[in-house]
Amino acid sequence: MRHDTLADVLSTIKNADRIGKRDCITPASNLVKEVLKLMQKQGYIGVLEFIDDGRSGKFKVELRGKVNDCNVIKPRYSVKIDEFEKWEKRFLPAREFGILIVSTTKGLMTHEEAKKQKLGGKLLAYVF
Repeated sequence: MRHDTLADVLSTIKNADRIGKRDCITPASNLVKEVLKLMQKQGYIGVLEFIDDGRSGKFKVELRGKVNDCNVIKPRYSVKIDEFEKWEKRFLPAREFGILIVSTTKGLMTHEEAKKQKLGGKLLAYVF
């Protein structure tokens, strides 16, 4: 039984990318779909394909070899508009390198988009 599907997905992607696989299969959920779409938009992963297995489904993710590290942030810290820099220093290796995935009132987005829209939210994950 899975307790944190997002953590399972990100660790599967990270491990498959490290050993040089071209694709991997991960469990599906709406949160996972949105996070994978953000990663795809930023260029970390390639084509995303949904496989219906009669249950919740699975995603087949094409890997590009660009993921150095990705993980969930536990506990899910609340972040205000002016606190993003503190969290960037904590979770990302350098300025302008990698993304923090934030859950805001307007949906999931990267920390850069949240800064532009002047929104705070909850930190979900980081990718670089």
